[in-house]
Amino acid sequence: MAVDIKNLNHNQLNDLINKATVRQQELRKEKVSKLREKIHALIKAEGYTFEDIFGQGRVKVRKSGGIVPPKYRNPALPEQTWSGRGKRPRWFNDALKGGKKEKDLLI
Repeated sequence: MAVDIKNLNHNQLNDLINKATVRQQELRKEKVSKLREKIHALIKAEGYTFEDIFGQGRVKVRKSGGIVPPKYRNPALPEQTWSGRGKRPRWFNDALKGGKKEKDLLI
């Protein structure tokens, strides 16, 4: 089926491109699905499982993202603490400008 694209206006041409892209993606998915079925059939015919050949896959290790204990304390307001991670709090910067050292602010 040949389409004469010279006679298409801008909107018709864009519509054709979009339909062709969608169809191309559908064909790719079908091909991948058929290939996957062939691979599984071959593995099964040999008497193995997919996991025997390829392993269990990657196991994602997720960091806890838990609360980090505070490392520094504001001497003027002891309830203000900072873990030492992320942006420095204003009171920390002010204390450093005031002549204090980081080790002076340690808990």
